[in-house]
Amino acid sequence: MMGPALLSLPRSSSSSAVSPCHLSPGRRSAAAAQRHRPSFPSNPAAGICYASQAVELLPSFYPGVVVRDARLEDCWEVADTHCGSFFPGYKFPLDLVLRIDRYIALLSGFSVPPGCTRTCLVAVNPTAVNNAISIECGDLRDAEFHGKYGLSKGSIAGILTVDTVADYLPRKGPLKQRRTGIAYIANVAVRKEERRKGIAKMLVAEAEARARSWGCRSVALHCDVSNLAALRLYKNQGYKCIRVPEDAKWPAPKIAPGVRYNFMMKLVPKM
Repeated sequence: MMGPALLSLPRSSSSSAVSPCHLSPGRRSAAAAQRHRPSFPSNPAAGICYASQAVELLPSFYPGVVVRDARLEDCWEVADTHCGSFFPGYKFPLDLVLRIDRYIALLSGFSVPPGCTRTCLVAVNPTAVNNAISIECGDLRDAEFHGKYGLSKGSIAGILTVDTVADYLPRKGPLKQRRTGIAYIANVAVRKEERRKGIAKMLVAEAEARARSWGCRSVALHCDVSNLAALRLYKNQGYKCIRVPEDAKWPAPKIAPGVRYNFMMKLVPKM
């Protein structure tokens, strides 16, 4: 199995943002904090880039949730939501190691090609602000010892990444040029306790709005063919399955041998 996608902190293609890992903790000024508020992308080179298993069968918009760009303080919750949705069967200590790996990747920074854009959207449920996320650590020599360390507010209900990098879109022309005008959605994940509230639908709708603001003509994604809930959600949102020729070597996400995906697209609705 290939390793899961790393959600990394991007650097703007138009400015050279400094990675937050190079800043002294507690000494970042308000201006610097504002400057370091880029969004969190997925790193397609790592492997996974597909629609989440965590989507609703019958989504209906939930008025208490707000969708916005991810911030630096959201790093742990984004990593936790990603791992909890895509790898729910992982147990301690592997689950903790995976979350820390994603957390570090979020802080490490990532550059997109010139002219491309990538952002991570988060759905924030303000009513869940008191549900603090914590890590439970146990001393293997003492079964009675347990320590808890809180790392976030627990208000992130779902995540989604959208970009114009086109790593998972077929190249065009004899020179294999990168396609433009198409936004790509990936890493849609909703926390288990927040599902069936229309959160995935809200995230997808905002991703389409971003794509439109970037001048994209359409939106594309890959969806696991066995994920019937996700397929239903996307089809209800107007996405169509695109037939890929059997001999075509289109780029596709990889998570494990035998996993197959539907390639889906939708024209960006005009305002």
